[in-house]
Amino acid sequence: MQINGLRAMIVGGASGMARATAERIAKGGGKVAILDRAGSAGADVAKELGGAYFETNILDFEGTEGVIADAVAWLGGLDAVVTTAGGGTGKRTLTKDGPHPLDEFRAVVDLNLTATFNINRLAAWHMSKNEPNEDEERGVIINTASIAAFEGQIGQIAYTASKAGVAGMCLTMARDLGSFGIRVNAIAPSLFDTGATAGIPSEFSAMLVKDAAFPKRMGKPDEYGRLAVAIIENPMLNGSCIRLDAGQRFAPK
Repeated sequence: MQINGLRAMIVGGASGMARATAERIAKGGGKVAILDRAGSAGADVAKELGGAYFETNILDFEGTEGVIADAVAWLGGLDAVVTTAGGGTGKRTLTKDGPHPLDEFRAVVDLNLTATFNINRLAAWHMSKNEPNEDEERGVIINTASIAAFEGQIGQIAYTASKAGVAGMCLTMARDLGSFGIRVNAIAPSLFDTGATAGIPSEFSAMLVKDAAFPKRMGKPDEYGRLAVAIIENPMLNGSCIRLDAGQRFAPK
């Protein structure tokens, strides 16, 4: 797909990797709808990019359906969706105080996996109504996993399980949607310099990336955005979870 004229919905687009992706799409001539939570900088980002902001609570699954419908109506259709919203909690499966609270595990899975699938299924429905382009494409979905999906650290059990689910959906969903001309990929970043990591002291961040091959630093949001745009533009990228990690493999802790 071409970025010029692309109609894109960016979930979590008020900051970090999603914002960098939205900036690249807008700069390339695309049209962006920014979906993010209340209190975010979504309205300011959308104004800066000539887009529109749609307040979204992705855990309100029924409400999200209406927000997506509004965003697609504003865009005039939907060609691409990028999802980055998510989070986690630091709990081991078992401690001396007892087992991992089940409700906390479910909450992380709902945030990272169930909400992502909900957005995907709704976006795919809208994309299926598009006329195919010259490559027979109707749309592309890009989700955000994590290298923790493959090497989860101690205390990341809920986060690891949910992000592994995001990674695992890629090929199956790509197969499900192949007959519609809709591609599905995910990006699995290592540690990136975003709002979630802004408070980490430099000496501590150096320790966190010491196992990277090169470069030994946190990723930059625009490096995610560059990969997202490459996925959108290349029709042969499908059904894959692509690591974006400078060759880093997480140690147990």
